[in-house]
Amino acid sequence: MKLIRFGLPGEEKPGVATDNGMFDVSAFGEDFGERFFETGGIARLQTWWAANGANCPQVPAGTRLGSCVQRPSKIICIGLNYADHARETGAAIPTEPIVFFKSTSSLVGPNDNLVIPRNSVKTDWEVELAVVIGKKASYVDESEAMDYVAGYSLHNDYSEREFQLERNGQWVKGKSSDTFAPLGPWMVTKDEIKDVHNLRLWLTLNGKTMQDGNTSNFIFNIPFIVSYLSQFMTLIPGDVISTGTPAGVGLGFNPQIYIKPGDVVELGIEGLGTSKQTAEAWKK
Repeated sequence: MKLIRFGLPGEEKPGVATDNGMFDVSAFGEDFGERFFETGGIARLQTWWAANGANCPQVPAGTRLGSCVQRPSKIICIGLNYADHARETGAAIPTEPIVFFKSTSSLVGPNDNLVIPRNSVKTDWEVELAVVIGKKASYVDESEAMDYVAGYSLHNDYSEREFQLERNGQWVKGKSSDTFAPLGPWMVTKDEIKDVHNLRLWLTLNGKTMQDGNTSNFIFNIPFIVSYLSQFMTLIPGDVISTGTPAGVGLGFNPQIYIKPGDVVELGIEGLGTSKQTAEAWKK
């Protein structure tokens, strides 16, 4: 099942995407947030859809999509989880996952504009596979970790490299500007993805391919990441874990390449759809 949220910012409604289009499931009565996931919402929605889907109105073409998950309690990111990306940044291959956060206020729809932050000189892109947590997870064994996964989504982990790497402190301040976490177009339930550890992911800048990788090149796979994080914090239903990016970020080029107003970033992951962001300068 593919879960979407659509409508104006702050007024999104729940829906599902199918081969026949996108449909409004507001009559189901729940948005796709913490309560939905922690109460078996996916299974309940699937049952409801089988009985009521034929009566659901279609979402008009061109309707804005919001984040496919209502604001999660946290967005947790894994840094340098592809060896080729670690090499291009000059970093050592991690022996344990590098963990940082993005503010939930950075969350936007998959095709919303990217706003380059005020005083930014090094706004960069990162195509990533996001994992959505389906039930509360604390001290989870790796062998059981996939039981806590609800599904997957496409995420662009935008980063301001000067804020992140040159201004001291933790990476979070280079990752959390408004619009820096477009998520979607949809969340795909895990039963629809045959092998999440063998998915192509790619990103283009103004039509030129910058990133072209595969999740088979993870340093730390999803069961390990979920288990690892659960040793340090409780994962809440609806939480998003972004699993790292392959080589090809602007920071890794010589000379380095960064996003400027008017640039168009497009990205996708096999089975998880595509998204597109147009960059604009920050303004009051």
